[in-house]
Amino acid sequence: MKLISWNVNGIRAIHKKGFVDWVKKENPDILCLQETKATEEQIPKDIKALEGYYQFYSSSKIKKGYSGVGLLTKIEPESVEFDLGVEELDVEGRVIEAYFKDFVLFNVYFPNGKASKERLDYKLRFYEKFLEVVTDLKDKGHGVIICGDVNTAHKEIDLARPKENEKVSGFLPIERECIDKLLNSGFVDTFRMFNSEGGNYTWWDYKSKARERNVGWRIDYFFVSENIKNRVKNAFILSEVYGSDHCPIGIIFE
Repeated sequence: MKLISWNVNGIRAIHKKGFVDWVKKENPDILCLQETKATEEQIPKDIKALEGYYQFYSSSKIKKGYSGVGLLTKIEPESVEFDLGVEELDVEGRVIEAYFKDFVLFNVYFPNGKASKERLDYKLRFYEKFLEVVTDLKDKGHGVIICGDVNTAHKEIDLARPKENEKVSGFLPIERECIDKLLNSGFVDTFRMFNSEGGNYTWWDYKSKARERNVGWRIDYFFVSENIKNRVKNAFILSEVYGSDHCPIGIIFE
């Protein structure tokens, strides 16, 4: 089973760049999208018409054209939820939680903390509540898969210029500690199960044309709970796929 996650930076924008053809060619069993920037009614018709996929979308309740996540899955979920259970964290349409027969999938667009101290505080509260929710599910015996744009690079190896970004949100010690807490709570960074090398990034700044020089950040992840990590057979970054300032990532799950 192939699972792919991609921050598309606007589903209507990427639709104009061959997205439907890419989905048909890549043929993922489950596709998780972040930063869709659209209500369900605004999703292009030929995306909604993709054959064989159940589709679920969540959008911001407070600002149009902002945030949002989408789930396209060939396997019908037993149930789907769209919140963490805290109103201030749920109004931006950042979470789809899909319950399948033998695992729970979280598709998440985590907040960005660069805009202000208030947004950084919001991001940290989001991380804290999210960790509580997924740890509780894992402790109850569920297999948990987490994917999406985490908006934080975990280690120095995960960004091209760590020293220059030590005081920038996205690589602050307090943000990186949140990933440490997740891993210490019984979760695994799937990409690092198979690849220990630097130079593997998932986001590049548009303005500075950073992608051409591969001056990037690895801020998009698939994490799985340790009780199902043996079912992950591969993890990959599709850095050759353009259309967004992020590239798709994925895992092969047995």
